[in-house]
Amino acid sequence: MAKKLIFLIISIMLIVPVNAQFLKELTQKVVEKTEDRANQKIDESIDKTLDAAEGSFDEDGNPIEEASGETNNQINVNSTQQQDFQTYSKFDFIPGEEVIFFDDFSDVPVGDFPLKWNTTASGEIVTVNNAPGKWLTLVEDYSYYSPEIGITYPENFTIEFDMIYPGNIEWLMELYVNNTDYISDAYYPGEGGFSINALGEDIIIGNYSNRGEGELREVGKGVGPEINPGKIVRYSIWVQGQRLRIYVNENKVIDIPRALPKQFDENYLRICTLEKALISNFRLAVGAPDTRSRLLTEGKLVTRGITFDSGSDIIKAESYGVIKEIADVLKENGSIRIKIVGHTDSDGADDMNLTLSKKRSTAVKNALANQFGIDASRIETDGKGESEPVSPNNTSEGKANNRRVEFIKLT
Repeated sequence: MAKKLIFLIISIMLIVPVNAQFLKELTQKVVEKTEDRANQKIDESIDKTLDAAEGSFDEDGNPIEEASGETNNQINVNSTQQQDFQTYSKFDFIPGEEVIFFDDFSDVPVGDFPLKWNTTASGEIVTVNNAPGKWLTLVEDYSYYSPEIGITYPENFTIEFDMIYPGNIEWLMELYVNNTDYISDAYYPGEGGFSINALGEDIIIGNYSNRGEGELREVGKGVGPEINPGKIVRYSIWVQGQRLRIYVNENKVIDIPRALPKQFDENYLRICTLEKALISNFRLAVGAPDTRSRLLTEGKLVTRGITFDSGSDIIKAESYGVIKEIADVLKENGSIRIKIVGHTDSDGADDMNLTLSKKRSTAVKNALANQFGIDASRIETDGKGESEPVSPNNTSEGKANNRRVEFIKLT
């Protein structure tokens, strides 16, 4: 740079006669111009690097950590989810009634492996730009991960989670009978179970029994998400007896009445990754709420299936199915009036949580009125904040159960 600067000054002196003062001013201007151009080149290089990263991953598929601007990232995601609410018009997924496992890794330091999970490989908690919250990295090449839930799975339950892919989609989820305290790395683990295989844009369902030949029997197939590296993909899995329904974002891709084996009591879940991925917001809930019975005969319905962005009254798009169920009940029973009451967990200040709960109940009322045509005069709203917990607020599951919306029949 110094040699180029001297050469430039000498070239100008050969063309233009100069004195000492002029030479000093000329040198200063040349230096300033040179620095401006250098800075411009640096800015262009930074922009190109950021564009190549696609918002979440570097060229090697590693997550790019979020340095700053968390509020702005959250706003961007919120506006997208609000717009996407319109696209969930055929989304009929209803989450389970009681949350028994929930992990968004909010209490896990970046760089650590979460204590509520087990693995046969490695992984760490990271943050990525343009995606809120924390994420667990799942390494490639047949690595196994398991949430430490410790239950025999009931007849009715739901599983939800978010994933981000830096490249291809290749993962398996298996629920099986496990008689050990560790994750089996067998190709067909345990005594038997069923498998969900996400391979590219295909989702393949199968079940197997090691009491027999240990071969996977394919029972169904659907088309999953378009491969779109760096974007959040939402999976929702609904089990009712032998019936299995799987949703990818707003689309139902699997609905098979006899998908699951009858003879097993699955007690273990493992996720196997063939390609690198990130996972977060893993939620297991049991029971299927009977919306009509609860609201009409018992006079009260409590749901944890209407969810919001953290600290916000913006309803997440995946809440569409639950709100539609409420709207159907109100349409079929035109004389009923209801009160919507919002509740929060104990994170944050009491007064802020009280205000937030009131805003959230109003947001649900507006959704019923604006999206489903329910007369707003039939709906009252209120909020209790954190004042009426139904579970201890010292676990993530307890907090998830306290974040709820109640519908109370008035007439």
